[in-house]
Amino acid sequence: MEQGNEKVYVVGHRNPDTDSICSAIAYAALKTKITGVEHSPRRAGQLNEETQYVLEYFGVQAPALIMDLRVQVKDVDFRKVEGMSGSESIKKAWARMKEENLHTMPVVRDGKLEGLITIGDIAMSYMGVHDSSILSQAKTQYRNIAAAIDGKVIIGNEHSYLTSGKVGVVASSCEYMEKFVQKDDLVILSDRPAAQQMAIDLNVGCMVVCAGANVSEDVLQQAREKEIVVISSPHDTFTVARLINQSIPVKHFMTRDHLITFKMKDYVDDVREVMSKKRFREYPILDNAGNFIGFITSRRILNSRKKKVILVDHNEKNQAVEGIGQAEVLEIIDHHRLSSIETIGPVFFRNQPVGCTATIIYQMYQENNVEVSPTIAGLLCSAIISDTLMFRSPTCTPLDEATAKNLAKIAGIEIDILAQAMFRAGSNLKGKTAEEVLFLDFKQFHVNDIVFGVGQINSMSKEELQEIRDKILPQMELSRRTNGLDMIFFMLTNIITESTELLCCGPGAKETVVEAYGLDEDAERLLLDGVVSRKKQLVPALVADLQQ
Repeated sequence: MEQGNEKVYVVGHRNPDTDSICSAIAYAALKTKITGVEHSPRRAGQLNEETQYVLEYFGVQAPALIMDLRVQVKDVDFRKVEGMSGSESIKKAWARMKEENLHTMPVVRDGKLEGLITIGDIAMSYMGVHDSSILSQAKTQYRNIAAAIDGKVIIGNEHSYLTSGKVGVVASSCEYMEKFVQKDDLVILSDRPAAQQMAIDLNVGCMVVCAGANVSEDVLQQAREKEIVVISSPHDTFTVARLINQSIPVKHFMTRDHLITFKMKDYVDDVREVMSKKRFREYPILDNAGNFIGFITSRRILNSRKKKVILVDHNEKNQAVEGIGQAEVLEIIDHHRLSSIETIGPVFFRNQPVGCTATIIYQMYQENNVEVSPTIAGLLCSAIISDTLMFRSPTCTPLDEATAKNLAKIAGIEIDILAQAMFRAGSNLKGKTAEEVLFLDFKQFHVNDIVFGVGQINSMSKEELQEIRDKILPQMELSRRTNGLDMIFFMLTNIITESTELLCCGPGAKETVVEAYGLDEDAERLLLDGVVSRKKQLVPALVADLQQ
């Protein structure tokens, strides 16, 4: 039995920032250490330049991308089954199906699914009326014929095939035999030497000698010279005639067209819909390379387990990975306002008014007496530097700063030097389109019926911010409409001057900013002195104005 995926995913928000990624990596490592259960970090979007720099600096691989938390086939218990070759006999297929309690047998070639044969197909092969040439039509292998009648090939190549002629039972006179037996036929006969010689003279393709009858050395020698296959069976002619059709290869009866298959990455919702229309007992599962793995049933789909996930650095549904409503949320570790994530049952929820989720993660390392490695320390320190704008953000608390300094000692880094390199990398957007820049660090918010998004770029260079402004301003309105947003706000934050120029678009967007901050209605540029934090300074002000 193949078990579903038991690992727990630790993931941050869409359009991940450095805190979201580094906290996911660090917390996954901590949880794996203290529970013994694999916790795997994931990212919910593309990395920004700053985060890429941090991961490369500390030699850490970026978490794998997860775009949807809905249950997939790979999360469901399914039966792993080894396929069989299409040249194998239906007798062997029946034996395996009986032994393994299978209703459907996969027919594979080089790992790829060629067809399916069911118990019903095998029953029809017995019940159907077949003409006497069916063995040659199906190109039946001689070793299969011998196995079906519990015999053995005593003359000829058992791996060769019966490709022409019909099957006949010789139970009458040689004169009558001469009338209906033709060249290349397969004849079932007894111990009569005259009949055996007649078969040799007629150049049959195969002689099946029943009841373990003796065959003279002279007849055997003639059979060798004429390349006639001779098979000996312990059964009488009636039994041999009854059993011989079981040698037909499964490919002759299998279903090969319009097969309904599912892949490991397919979502259970889609699979269930297909199953409701088709009503088959079992459905083949293929891996990403198209190789057959096993079977899945509708009962197993109904009993499928949800993905287990821990959310870090967010608790808003519209910032979470798609399908979060179908996942089993185990924990939420965050430092933002409480919002809209709903869970089926109670969860461990830790939310502290600090400037960075990484600060909370470090506390949890200490509380569990787990040593922080220099690499993890470097990641957590970088996250705090990023989220607090190197302690300049109003969201920064004394605990954040003290934590960052402790982590810097463990990691052996200079905060000032690392911060400058990080912010320089983050504002280096060479090669990126205006659309990509706009959504690098972007979050959506809902107020009543209004949906707005806020992006942000931090830089130590006034000239760099101006270049970014010129690049994204013409793109904003198009992006707003394309993404179905009522308003877009974009923060161009100067870390040195601790100020932000706010770009905006959408009906009522500028009026909202003007009212929220008491600015001049005729101002060409919306300049916000002392405003550097999206979370604490911008979003609350916008929300308060929109709620009025």
